[in-house]
Amino acid sequence: MSRTAFPLLLVLALGLAAGCTKVVEDTRPGQPVKTRQVAFKEMIKVFEPMGTMLRTDKYEPHRFAALAAELMTKRDAPWVHFGPDTRYPPTKAKAEVWSDAEGFERERQAFMRATDELLAAAKTKNAAEAEKAYFRVYDVCQSCHKRFKEK
Repeated sequence: MSRTAFPLLLVLALGLAAGCTKVVEDTRPGQPVKTRQVAFKEMIKVFEPMGTMLRTDKYEPHRFAALAAELMTKRDAPWVHFGPDTRYPPTKAKAEVWSDAEGFERERQAFMRATDELLAAAKTKNAAEAEKAYFRVYDVCQSCHKRFKEK
């Protein structure tokens, strides 16, 4: 087999294998796991553009503030869907969400405080304040994911 054909065949084989991977659906009433996953993804769609602005030195104060305000409208959505009977596939939540409910609640509260601070910083239109608050939210998210989310 030629050196150029092998990588091509490998990519094709991996693509076929990925196509065979079954996506686990949430079939429970109300789809709580899927609902919370979608809610987190909706928050990321608002949060990530703020980070891009900061990382690329293209800070737009009015847009950043609007995104921070939109994040506030989405931040409560996922939490109510972590009921005691929602640890089943396709969840990525670790058992500790339920076995250490107090710790999980502390992380949730830290997220709420950090997003409050982000909105306040965004309203100042000061890039340095916005960046500091943005990365505080980022750090809080990472802390919670490290403790309570499967990789």
